Amino acid sequence: MSKKLLMLLPSGAEEMEFVICVDVLRRCGVSVTIAGLGGKQITCSRDVVITADTTLNEASKGEFDAIALPGGLGGSKAMAESTQLGEVLKSFETNGKIIAAICAAPTVLLAHSIALGKSLTSYPSFKDNLSDKYRYIDDKRVVIDGNLITSRGPGTAFDFALKLAEILVGLDKVKQVSSGMLYSLN
Repeated sequence: MSKKLLMLLPSGAEEMEFVICVDVLRRCGVSVTIAGLGGKQITCSRDVVITADTTLNEASKGEFDAIALPGGLGGSKAMAESTQLGEVLKSFETNGKIIAAICAAPTVLLAHSIALGKSLTSYPSFKDNLSDKYRYIDDKRVVIDGNLITSRGPGTAFDFALKLAEILVGLDKVKQVSSGMLYSLN
C-alpha cells in the first residue's frame, strides 16, 4: 500500500518548492493529494496558477502519513493564519506523523506551536524568528528531528523532496528515481 502525503497549496506558495516536491514524491510512488488553502485555483508567488486536487477542508477528512508545506512569503503567511491548518498540524504532531516544511514554511510551525524545541532550518532570513523556540541549524540543506523535516529554500527543494521520499518509501526507490532524473544524491 502506497504512502499518502498531504501537500498544502496556499496562495503565494513558492512554485519550485511545491512542484519539485509533488513531482519527486509521485515519481517515488507516494500518493500525493494537493490541498488548496482557500480554494482549488491557486496563484503562486510568481503568478503561476495551479489547480489543487481538493481543498484543505475536504482533505482534512482523509488519512495521511505525512504533510508538506511549501515556502513562499505569501503562502506561509496564509498557512500561519489558518486555524484549520493549525488543527491539522496538531493532529499530525499528536499522532507522530511526518511534518515537512521548506523555506519560509517553518514559520507556520511556530505560528501554530508545532514541534517546539526541535531542530530545524529555514530560509536564512527567518533564523532570528525561529531560534528562540527551536534549535536552529544553518549549515545543513535538510534537517530531520524525529518526525520533523525542514529545508532552506528553492535551491534545496530536490534534497528536501528526496529525503522526504526516502523516509516514506526507502532509499532504494529514491536512488532509482534520482538516477533517472540525473540527480546525484549526496
